[in-house]
Amino acid sequence: MGKSSKDKRDAYYRLAKEQGWRARSAFKLLQLDEEFNLFEDVTRVVDLCAAPGSWSQVLSRVLIKGEKIGRAGWEDKQAREKLALHGRAQDSDITNDMATVEISEQEAKPRKDVRIVSIDLQPMSPLEGIVTMRADITHPSTIPRLLQALDPDTYDPAAVTASHPVDLVISDGAPDVTGLHDLDTYVQSQLIWAALNLALCVLKPGGKFVAKIFRGKDVDLLYAQLKIVFERVRVAKPRSSRASSVEAFVVCTGFCPPKGFKASLDNPLGAGAKLQPAPGTQANKAAPVRVVRPDGITELDMGSDDEYDIEEQRWIAPFLACGDLSAYDADASYHLPKDHVVLDPVQPPTAPPYKKALENRKAAGGAYGKTKLG
Repeated sequence: MGKSSKDKRDAYYRLAKEQGWRARSAFKLLQLDEEFNLFEDVTRVVDLCAAPGSWSQVLSRVLIKGEKIGRAGWEDKQAREKLALHGRAQDSDITNDMATVEISEQEAKPRKDVRIVSIDLQPMSPLEGIVTMRADITHPSTIPRLLQALDPDTYDPAAVTASHPVDLVISDGAPDVTGLHDLDTYVQSQLIWAALNLALCVLKPGGKFVAKIFRGKDVDLLYAQLKIVFERVRVAKPRSSRASSVEAFVVCTGFCPPKGFKASLDNPLGAGAKLQPAPGTQANKAAPVRVVRPDGITELDMGSDDEYDIEEQRWIAPFLACGDLSAYDADASYHLPKDHVVLDPVQPPTAPPYKKALENRKAAGGAYGKTKLG
């Protein structure tokens, strides 16, 4: 978690330390789960770009420890509020509500055969029940290592897909932003490409994929590409994500690759391959044409209306807000109580990017240009 004055004023920054999370991004995954029920029937997960490990923490506490947070916690809260609201109802109604709460508490138990693998280029402190890997998700050699980590007993070096596919692949990765939005969006799209390539090799049919995106002018093209391999693609903005940020999260469910597609390490995402056309579509449609207008806007010409139905040309991904709208605003500043105690981060950075700068400053004699005397 950051140390700037803006981070310290952020309610989610303080709340993460109070609740024991390694980073405030844990709330983003929890709020996504509240909206989309991501962890339902999930036991095998791959967490990409995992450091410092807040999303892996959520997975560990929900799947391994069986805690009721996220969707399960929200449903339990709703049941309790309903019980309090209908306190004057008939005894039978109260009994039913209490039974609902008891059932919810009984279901909060660790799941069986849980397997979670977390990958990041930076080192990450270990977590209970989590297999951590230090690897580059953009490099092809990471996929065999991931397959071996998922199934060490049944791993086949010649295989390109998992012997026991996973239920969910999540990625909270983002580049070190430069402020040049076009460049940052492009680098982010390459991270998503790499994450999706890994997901295609390990996801089971019907699996889920969640990844951070930067909303740019060509982001609709990314949604359309994801729609090729998933039944449903939605875009979400959690309450804990700052409104001033261009980040959002794409939530893809119902993994269903096209007919004839095979995951390949040498040919990621089937680049250059000719897939079978979808039923009811024409195989000889003209390729889309890109035209750059004088004002800089890029138009994508999908062909004339006479060739095929206009509805096939345009598809808009639903954009949803996640999290309780009455919860903390990530862009707002809140007054602290007088007895507030400043807490240290739960997990200090293991390899911060500013480590070398601190070493150079120390060697120079201190901060603000001060040097050793004599």
